[in-house]
Amino acid sequence: MDRSQLSRYAWLSIGAAIATIALKTLAYLLTGSVGLLSDALESIVNLLGAIIALNILILAAKPADSEHNFGHSKAEYFSSAAEGLLILIASLSIGYTAIQRLIHPQPIEQAPIGLLVSTIASVINFIVSRILSTAGNKYQSITLEADARHLMTDVYTSIGVILGVTAVAITGWKIIDPIIALIVAANILWSAYQLLHRSAMGFMDTALSANDQKLIEQVLEKYKTEGVDFHALKTSQAAGRRFISVHILVPGKWSTHKSHHIAEEFESDIRSSLKNSTIFTHLEPVDDPISYQDMDIDRKY
Repeated sequence: MDRSQLSRYAWLSIGAAIATIALKTLAYLLTGSVGLLSDALESIVNLLGAIIALNILILAAKPADSEHNFGHSKAEYFSSAAEGLLILIASLSIGYTAIQRLIHPQPIEQAPIGLLVSTIASVINFIVSRILSTAGNKYQSITLEADARHLMTDVYTSIGVILGVTAVAITGWKIIDPIIALIVAANILWSAYQLLHRSAMGFMDTALSANDQKLIEQVLEKYKTEGVDFHALKTSQAAGRRFISVHILVPGKWSTHKSHHIAEEFESDIRSSLKNSTIFTHLEPVDDPISYQDMDIDRKY
């Protein structure tokens, strides 16, 4: 799939955010629940995050150029980091509002209608989240994964708020509502930390996942049976792109032609196992001691 088409998922997220903002704001106005207000604030953050995601996905889909030789895919980490910061701001705002309501409790009105409206909004978020999560995993897009995760956090938050409003309606204990809002704020804060941490790891060129490393090892083993060895394997992930660097050690008696073909076949097998991979190989004679002077991950020049 052309990654420029991923922007259509961001448009879906924008539409869902606008719909849920309207529904949750209505629910808050009907009930006066600070928990439902926190839900509405979260949806505003969803909308801002979706707009950022749209622009980042368009940028990340651009091909490599003279200034960005390895493409623009790493831009996706800006989106997940920005969304993490927005979630952080929302959690602090919700926490502040909840504390104020703890000090000055207020009754909840028309709870059944407000809960019905909030439930409809949650169903919309759940459906869109599943769509974004599936697309994010399929196309290795951290932007879509972050957006999906945020929406699911919103769903869990809404469930908590609905339970809180229901408890207040049944028991009459007004303090339950702001307590639930504080729990919501803590949950959102944890989500913000996870997104910011993953984004930071992406900027720091973290190695490929254990599953991807295992696939690489399987390809390496295939060629080791042919008298080929490997070292100085390095990997990194840049959102939808994988980068793999490895030294290929071949028998010294092999011709350059044969060694080159082995390298090409190896790269082809890696690309078949791991889509969207950029591979750098370096041929060396297995029986030359100099070949083993650059085995460290961080080569010394």
